[in-house]
Amino acid sequence: MRTRRRDLPARAALTLLLGLLLTLLTCAARANDSPPPAPGVPTPSVPAIARLWPVGSHPLVLRGWEPPATVYGRGHRGVDLATPAGAEVRAVAPGQVSFAGRVAGRGVVTVELTGTDLRTTYEPVTATVKKGDEVEPGEVVGTVEITGSHCATTCVHWGLLRGETYLNPLELLPPWLLNRGPSRLLPVL
Repeated sequence: MRTRRRDLPARAALTLLLGLLLTLLTCAARANDSPPPAPGVPTPSVPAIARLWPVGSHPLVLRGWEPPATVYGRGHRGVDLATPAGAEVRAVAPGQVSFAGRVAGRGVVTVELTGTDLRTTYEPVTATVKKGDEVEPGEVVGTVEITGSHCATTCVHWGLLRGETYLNPLELLPPWLLNRGPSRLLPVL
């Protein structure tokens, strides 16, 4: 009996060590959330058709796009842009409003972008448009709600979809708009 009692702590330590190793391997495998490209299938590109940011002139991105590894996997299916409550949310490109209402207690506006198979979403937003409205770039589609955000501070969640596939909405922005820094005055000679 004494031999068995001595083996119990060693077995428990080995089991604990194996469990810890399995947990670390699982975490390492999940660290890269980007799904692998399907073999032989080209990834469709997103046209840079946006003419402005949905809020502000160059808002701080609080959380970027983190694609899920699987359809139901964890990830961040859009970008969170810092903005004060009550700020105007604008359409980034021409389109037609396909939804303006509440989902799970949050105000959501969805715009199908003209000439594409893409649609953008904005939340939490109190809509100033209704389903069927045509919008132009820069047209106000709503205002940022005080509550309902998943950010630590007030933000708007900007999403982009093609069918049921989430894409990075920042790809809609042309490089000159995405990377624009502050204006600098040069001396006149």
